[in-house]
Amino acid sequence: MTEPREPLRRIVIVGGGQVGVLAAIAMRRALPLCEVIVVGQMPSPASFADWSPGALPMTNKLHDRLGIGEQDIVRRAGGSHRLVTRYTGWGEGGQDGVLSFGESLDPALKTAFAREWGGGQRHTAGPRSAGSIAEVLADAERFAPPPQDQPTPISNVDFALRWNPIAYRALLIEHAQALKVQYVEGEIDAVEPGEVNTFSAVRITGQGRIEGDLFIDCSGPAASLLASHPKFAMTDWSATLPTRQIFLSRPGSPVISLADRFSVVGAGWMSEVYGRDGMQRMLGVGANTDRNTALAALGAPAAALVSLAPGRVAAPWLGNVVAIGDAAARFEPLGPYHLDLAHRQLALLLEMLPGREIEPLERAEYNRRSVLMMEGLHEVLAMHFAAAGAKRVFGDLPLPNSLEQVLDQFIRRGRIPFREESPLAPQEQFALLVALGFAPGSPPASRAGGGGSQEAARADFAARAEHALQFAPPYEQWLASALQAQRIN
Repeated sequence: MTEPREPLRRIVIVGGGQVGVLAAIAMRRALPLCEVIVVGQMPSPASFADWSPGALPMTNKLHDRLGIGEQDIVRRAGGSHRLVTRYTGWGEGGQDGVLSFGESLDPALKTAFAREWGGGQRHTAGPRSAGSIAEVLADAERFAPPPQDQPTPISNVDFALRWNPIAYRALLIEHAQALKVQYVEGEIDAVEPGEVNTFSAVRITGQGRIEGDLFIDCSGPAASLLASHPKFAMTDWSATLPTRQIFLSRPGSPVISLADRFSVVGAGWMSEVYGRDGMQRMLGVGANTDRNTALAALGAPAAALVSLAPGRVAAPWLGNVVAIGDAAARFEPLGPYHLDLAHRQLALLLEMLPGREIEPLERAEYNRRSVLMMEGLHEVLAMHFAAAGAKRVFGDLPLPNSLEQVLDQFIRRGRIPFREESPLAPQEQFALLVALGFAPGSPPASRAGGGGSQEAARADFAARAEHALQFAPPYEQWLASALQAQRIN
């Protein structure tokens, strides 16, 4: 008979930012008899995942699983909702576009209607029609989280959350303390080796040594724990991702909006993430951009400057050390992909939690899937720099992995090849490419359908959009009522 494995007795998590604290909550809930210790300090500005003011929709499911309430994020962490991301200047001739989440644009609409309404032709000539229900709602600034127990006209609209990173971390710390997660303030000054390429303990400056069965590295791009492993190696992404410096502004005035914005400007790319506690602006530039030019393009005082050498670790799980998020990959913050990667890797680790004796096949499968996550993200980022507007600023760059095939299939046939562990669903990749100015080819459904089917699709979309607008309240009104309810309670 197969004997049950001895469970983990102690997990040590290195990194005191929001990634490390959420990882501690996840481990403690998954293994309530296991001791969990967080070692770390406040992260540096280079740890984009730890300072991310929001995530992608997948994080909502992870929050639910770990008992982090959406209402608490809205009421106590400066939370707000994002339905779409607007892209400006990435294509030709002043093109703009919108990325919605989920499958809100029906596959049946990948017709001439989809190409004209969801992007493509109307981007460069006249007003752009909305390509998803989410975009209709964002244009009107109308939304409220739909109830879970009944169908509504907006039940299929996927959304992401934003928050104040400091307040969100404080909320997570409360949850961690309630679960009796331990915390040790300090930095690692030595790592003690164990058996067969494992670590047995870490030494903390002024705190002594801490033993562990499993170590989770959430220390940010320094990867302070994984980088100490003798088999640590990096895979370079610098040939395909050109951003070398990120200028971060100080938070501006609060902006309540259901959309964020990413633009190509003369110096590089600009992100504008809106929120109740201030708008966060970031500028990404190449290696040779003059500092004064960059600051002028940023348009606000710089709070920090981060130098970037893009790449990923060759294997994020070595011995008994697992790297998550920025400790596993370093890249430009063109969206909340840093935190999304950390959360997807954390969910994968929950799926494959080992015992005290780690099976090599478990480690190999985690590494296989985690590398697919990172390389899928690599391709999504490279899509941005393959766009015409980005090429004018950053030059013509080689395409990584299978991106050349993806673009070929999209342009010729209007389809997205399936790839395992991509950060975006095929429909979301379709919408992103259109938003970046790529024109989709004609899929078989478009060639087979007649004009009547297109008219029916238009009519159905218009009816569903009208029902959604009638159902959803003005977002600022809903937000005010949610915060008022908190004050009353």
